[in-house]
Amino acid sequence: MKKIVLMPLVACSVLLASGYKIPETSTNSVALSGANIAHVKSADAAYDNPANMVFMTDNNHMEADLMYIGTSATKYTPTTGTEISAKAQDFIVPSLHYVSSKLGDNNARIGVSVVVPGGLSRQWKDQPAKASAEEFTLEIVEVNPTAAFSVTDKVAVAVGFRMIHSSGIVKVTPSDNPAFPVFQNMTGDSTDFGYNLALAYHPTNDIQIGVTYRSLVNLTTEGTAKLSHPTYAISGDYDVGVSIPLPATFSAAIAYTLPTSTTIELVYEKTYWSAYRNIDFNYIDPTAEAVFGNPRAKNWKDTNAYRLGITQELDSVTIMAGVVFDETPTPEETLGFESPGSNSLSVSLGGRYEISKTIDVGLSALYSMKEDRTVSNTINTNGIDGTFSNSNALLISAGLGYKF
Repeated sequence: MKKIVLMPLVACSVLLASGYKIPETSTNSVALSGANIAHVKSADAAYDNPANMVFMTDNNHMEADLMYIGTSATKYTPTTGTEISAKAQDFIVPSLHYVSSKLGDNNARIGVSVVVPGGLSRQWKDQPAKASAEEFTLEIVEVNPTAAFSVTDKVAVAVGFRMIHSSGIVKVTPSDNPAFPVFQNMTGDSTDFGYNLALAYHPTNDIQIGVTYRSLVNLTTEGTAKLSHPTYAISGDYDVGVSIPLPATFSAAIAYTLPTSTTIELVYEKTYWSAYRNIDFNYIDPTAEAVFGNPRAKNWKDTNAYRLGITQELDSVTIMAGVVFDETPTPEETLGFESPGSNSLSVSLGGRYEISKTIDVGLSALYSMKEDRTVSNTINTNGIDGTFSNSNALLISAGLGYKF
């Protein structure tokens, strides 16, 4: 049994219903703050709402995107003591989307997306943060093939298969005294599976409705932990396992297009984080299990996100903007340095230019601002007593679309 330590990462990353979970997996989605469910009609429909593939023009659609993600240096100011900061981080995240031309008489389409739906790298180099979160790094890649079918000329449905590969690093150093080193350095990876469902309903030419559901995926990673604890004669590499949920998400959206070719889309999104009740590392070695394997309560709560996107279509240019308010799933009692979540507000802007009837390019940006969060050690089970601030993120995405 080798499951891994990668899970707290997962928790911290995809956890970010209000942080760095990445629902914006294309240039258009970044531009619209993720309000890209009901009105989506480019190749990224394969991921955002594959049922809408049925209503796309009868071409093969492809899109390649490259996204920059920059996270600020989160600050922690204790009630008494010295302020510390996490390391600012920069990432480059690619994605690819494809939608086939129509297949058969029922307008069936197939699609596939390769995306990064979440991830995190948070590093603290000072105590007390270093004792529980010296480094938490998580990479997630999802391959999501989908198939869509028309039910009527106004209704389409889709089903997809999620293959998620995750890999990560967890380092914690309760004691960095060379004479008495206590640490956990863990690495591992995993491939896990789930599904997604989608519905698209176009009652009129001006109104589109979309509903999507992405299933719970239990991430069960295998790996090795390098441990040290002189008191218990623990030293060396140990097999370890842990399983935590990558939660299910549900989205419902409605879009209305005005006579001015202006489309307004509203999205409600629910993420079922209550599936994450605790984190429990399971070591095969009984001594390592007794010292490092104690479960920690998480007790996260389900969260809501509210998204608004506006699209203005001109002759060869499309302008987009968006805003999203996102709740944090992390209660004050169990908040830790690896995931100091708080509610966030994000704003976005972008556009696309049609170079020809077959090629277009896009550029967009989103800035996410997280609220400062004060935690008291009279409530927090991790002993945190202070304020987290400056936890912001910038996303910039460039995309190339092609139809043939």
